[in-house]
Amino acid sequence: MESASVLPPSLTRYAWLSIAAAVTTILLKGMAWWLTGSVGLLSDAMESFVNLAGALMALWMLTLAALPADVEHPHGHGKAEYFSSAFEGILILFAAISIGYTGIERLINPQPIEAVGVGLLVSVVASVINFATARILMKVGRENNSITLEADAHHLMTDVWTSVGVILGVGLVVLTDWLWLDPAIAMLVAVNIIWTGWQLMRRSADGLMDVSLPADKLSQIEAVLAQYRAHGLSFHALRTRQAGSRAFITLHVLVPGTWTVQFGHDWVDRLETDIRRVLLHAHVTTHLEPIEDPLSMIDQELDQD
Repeated sequence: MESASVLPPSLTRYAWLSIAAAVTTILLKGMAWWLTGSVGLLSDAMESFVNLAGALMALWMLTLAALPADVEHPHGHGKAEYFSSAFEGILILFAAISIGYTGIERLINPQPIEAVGVGLLVSVVASVINFATARILMKVGRENNSITLEADAHHLMTDVWTSVGVILGVGLVVLTDWLWLDPAIAMLVAVNIIWTGWQLMRRSADGLMDVSLPADKLSQIEAVLAQYRAHGLSFHALRTRQAGSRAFITLHVLVPGTWTVQFGHDWVDRLETDIRRVLLHAHVTTHLEPIEDPLSMIDQELDQD
């Protein structure tokens, strides 16, 4: 039997929050670069453009993912979120290449940094905005199993730590007068951004390939099943996948053959309810089988008809 989950709440308002934060930080960091001429601060500003593009894509995909299931999409539209995180990962890689190129060019032709105090102050304010936004997005993303919001939050936190490194680099240039430190840190920023982009693209590919739920969620399901084993039920062919904020779970439930259909149905219904209680927005599909029948064990492995 199947038990449909309640559709997760719309998360688009958090995408708008991310858009607002990106526009604000672009203006602030652009001003910081214009005042100082620091290539490190320029790299910071360029990454904020990536944040804006990712936030716009997130808004689009979250809007699509919130649509209910239809005839052509009976499992819903949740996988749209993976396109958003993959798109953001690609943008991050392009930004890293651009930052690295700029850093190499500035190493060859070093230039002095000006108006350091004002530039760094503006950059600090932008970092505080990113940090606050990232904390909100991460909290909501984890609560609603939204890879789009989690990806946005991780990217913003990378931006925060990047800004910390850049601010430190500019400060060291002022103290030591070693102009090469600014582009050198910018190149380290590029490497860090590449790692973030790769992680986002890998998670997106896992989602599109229907990778199983993570170990912590599988443990939650197993804890529920353990309670029912004490009442004579058994289980096999547990298969799980994540589609955006929704989890899909299928399993075979083996019960004593002497049970009536109604009695077995009641137990399975309670089981599905308990699974959905620990995994919000989960869609659970079960198949009831008599535990004494050898044929019930044939389909316990994957790819069995």
